[in-house]
Amino acid sequence: MFSRWSNSHHNKENDSLQQESKIKELRAAIGPLSGRSLKYCTDACLRRYLEARNWNADKSKKMLEETLKWRSTYKPEEIRWHEVAVEGETGKVYRASFHDRHGRTVLILRPGKQNTTSLDNQLRHLVYLIENAILNLPETQEQMAWLIDFTGWTLSTSVPIKSARDTINLLQNHYPERLAIAFLYNPPRIFEAFWKIVKYFMDAKTFQKVKFVYPKNTESVELMRSYFDEENLPTEFGGKAVLEYNHEEFSKQMNQDDIKSANLWGFDDKLQCIGNGHSGSDVAPEPVCLAPSAS
Repeated sequence: MFSRWSNSHHNKENDSLQQESKIKELRAAIGPLSGRSLKYCTDACLRRYLEARNWNADKSKKMLEETLKWRSTYKPEEIRWHEVAVEGETGKVYRASFHDRHGRTVLILRPGKQNTTSLDNQLRHLVYLIENAILNLPETQEQMAWLIDFTGWTLSTSVPIKSARDTINLLQNHYPERLAIAFLYNPPRIFEAFWKIVKYFMDAKTFQKVKFVYPKNTESVELMRSYFDEENLPTEFGGKAVLEYNHEEFSKQMNQDDIKSANLWGFDDKLQCIGNGHSGSDVAPEPVCLAPSAS
């Protein structure tokens, strides 16, 4: 028994050493970095890109370079709540106030509450919330969980196939190993036609993380409850918590997080005051000091 433990312990040490070696190899391959790219490329980040490409340093390098190029033009860390707040008015995507059993940040998606038509802005809003979910992860965790509620979803409110593909590509290519699990709760029968097309855009790793949950299917319900405490889980997902999305409160929270994000990315040395993030009268009008967009 001891020798078996010793062998497994030895193998784990070997794996760990090999992984450290691969991280160093990838860091050397991407060459010198500066500014935000340097801040982004932590060892944990490199590990996620290697994991996504089965520890192939060449493929990981290509993937990481594509992300660095995307981040330098899209600038996801510079998106501020006031720019996307209108997308959030119905609570179609928001960060939950609870975590899963592993301490992961939870995003709740309610596609039936779609309220806008600009696909670019919808994607920008989602990117903002993915970045926000990452910002709010505990130190011991680097993944988020998604809960998707299909109440009110119809083919007419569904996103176009191209938009679904863009969202999947964004998550897979630029946020590798950030999604732990996505539960699709009680999707209507008609969703199957949509899913049959969309699933082909997913790589095998992402596909394995998508789980369908039906209230009458005990196995699927049990799987979801192995991730979530029933007391935290909203009633819309078969839990006991009554959650109502309050846009005013959520906006205040996001404005605070924008300051936290500005500090994290080093914007705080060039602060300027802007409006606090919502054009409506339901949010107090006092200005909040945030970073300007970098040119």
